[in-house]
Amino acid sequence: MDWLIGLAGSIIVAGLAYRKRSLTQSGALAAVVMGTVYYGSGSLIWFGLLLTFFITSTFWSKWNKRKKSRFDQIYEKTGERDAHQVMANGGLGMLLCVCNAIFPHPGWLFSFAGVMATVNADTWATEIGSLSRSLPRSVLTGKRVPAGTSGAVSTIGTIATILGAATIGGAAVVCLYIAADPAFSIPYQWSLLILIGICGTVGGIVGAFTDSFLGATIQAAYHCEKCGANTERTTHCGQPTTLVKGFRWMTNDIVNGVSSVFGGVIAWLIGIFWL
Repeated sequence: MDWLIGLAGSIIVAGLAYRKRSLTQSGALAAVVMGTVYYGSGSLIWFGLLLTFFITSTFWSKWNKRKKSRFDQIYEKTGERDAHQVMANGGLGMLLCVCNAIFPHPGWLFSFAGVMATVNADTWATEIGSLSRSLPRSVLTGKRVPAGTSGAVSTIGTIATILGAATIGGAAVVCLYIAADPAFSIPYQWSLLILIGICGTVGGIVGAFTDSFLGATIQAAYHCEKCGANTERTTHCGQPTTLVKGFRWMTNDIVNGVSSVFGGVIAWLIGIFWL
């Protein structure tokens, strides 16, 4: 029954997102599969954190969209999320959810909180930080760089990072309080609730800044010879761009995936140490 409920709920949510142009067709299909697995094999906290990420990140993606349209030709992907983006943001969490269903253990959930907090913090930082009135600074040199540069941070973006991670941490506390997870023998113990919140928040912040570091060092960056723009796209102005930094295979989706792994590991270490 849980699988059927998860399927029905995921179809509704993904369908609405598709109509609102938050997901492409492939992204909607991936979201249906992902949501079904989360609900069918996990408890409320697993599906709840996925939903928290999706709703809040979609909201900020739509917020002042016109002002952020100038970055459409800089970022590798903007607007509607495709299947690759959906899996980059939620695929690792889905794997952790399945592992927890097979071998219940608090460690899976600690990691999951860190993973989801990382992708949420990174999304908030990008969507809100791009509205900064001042130029961001490189995480490597501290010097001002053009808006939209990978690996650049701003004050408002940093605040968004912290709040984005804390939102998932707080949601984890609420969801775990409402519904017991089989991985925990004492699901309502306050120390455990606080711990899961800390794991998510700290893991998310560390993971998001790892994303910025990778973006500044090894993520692929290109230059358009026709208009002189720096971009994450392999084509610009109707012609191929020139690689000027990083590795071609290190796309934004891969950076997101790697940084979420890092955030998950940090959260796991904190949780296991204090458990």
